[in-house]
Amino acid sequence: MFIKICGMTREEDALLATALGADAVGFVFAPSSRQIAPQVARDIARQLPGDILTVGVFRDESAERVVEIVNGAGLRAAQLHGHESPAECRFVAERVPITIKALPAGS
Repeated sequence: MFIKICGMTREEDALLATALGADAVGFVFAPSSRQIAPQVARDIARQLPGDILTVGVFRDESAERVVEIVNGAGLRAAQLHGHESPAECRFVAERVPITIKALPAGS
């Protein structure tokens, strides 16, 4: 089983999640109560064990900006939750090591 805990905003929570067995932690860059600044995500990600997958979560962000944030924050993956076109998904996938496209049920 692969476990990802999303919505990390504090280093101590991310470290606890990994200590309890999470394989990945997600940082939300879409507007929400869990939204985090790229610099803060970078600082947290740098403190995590190297085998933890760090994921940026986006909704309807430009493909260029997704790549800029993921790479700038030193994350290893992008998770796209919006209305990204196949071309936008491809653009991100060519520039981010792991790209996940979330689709709503019934799509």
